[in-house]
Amino acid sequence: MGRQAIGQRTISRRVARAAVTAALLLLSGLSVAGASERFDGAVEDARMLGALSLDGELYHVQGVEVGAHRIWVTSVDGAARRGYLHEFDRAIGRFLRRVELTDGVRYHPGGLSFHDGSLWVPVAEMRPDSSAVLIELDAATLHVRRRLRVADHLGCVAVAPDGRLVAGNWDSRLLYVIDTADGAPVRTVANPSATHYQDMKFVDGVLVAGGNLDLWNGTIDFLGWPSLALRRTLRAGAIGPVRPIGRGGPYTGEGMAIEGRDLYLLPEDGPSRLFHFRLAA
Repeated sequence: MGRQAIGQRTISRRVARAAVTAALLLLSGLSVAGASERFDGAVEDARMLGALSLDGELYHVQGVEVGAHRIWVTSVDGAARRGYLHEFDRAIGRFLRRVELTDGVRYHPGGLSFHDGSLWVPVAEMRPDSSAVLIELDAATLHVRRRLRVADHLGCVAVAPDGRLVAGNWDSRLLYVIDTADGAPVRTVANPSATHYQDMKFVDGVLVAGGNLDLWNGTIDFLGWPSLALRRTLRAGAIGPVRPIGRGGPYTGEGMAIEGRDLYLLPEDGPSRLFHFRLAA
């Protein structure tokens, strides 16, 4: 999604910028009222340690998870209406395999989570107030273990300490606590943050969620469990100028994984880089 000044006069340039920005925000599902001044850093209170290039074809990146020896990435081929899970070697970023996750009209995979040998991935219709399936895959074989049907779009999921799932709907305006026995929501909580969560994980009993505020800014939020109250927020800036979708935009715009103080962000479509940060505390 390109953004440039047009016209020669200052007023014309400002008007054009405002119009283009508003249109882009609306197209991306972000609120114009929610736009804010750009944060110039990468991630607040974090130091970048490096970036690992991922080999192989990726479509529009959605989520990322890291294991001891593997990296898993979800992506969506919007033109073909197909969703995929990709697996990479964690040491060198070499592509290993991929499996298709498309489930009828549900082809949009989201932020995923690894827990107890399983990968949990939401796959939803590409519209709000629709439907999704929560797919549990064996992390070693990538074979499907079970599917849980949910009557809303779900864009990200994390496995809570008690084994239940926490999932965000379209833009994560609502957070569902879901029973894995039957997929039934047992509790619904309004998102305490303005951030549209794209990926979330539990670490040390705390839900860590990352996403967009607008085209230039995002956050990493820390939410208490089981209250889901907002405890801490770290600001995130943009990787570069806003360019076609999947290139540029906030570091937290798509995939996020975390291990202790090690934060991993995957904001770009292929060719993708997994950025590694160390949180200050």
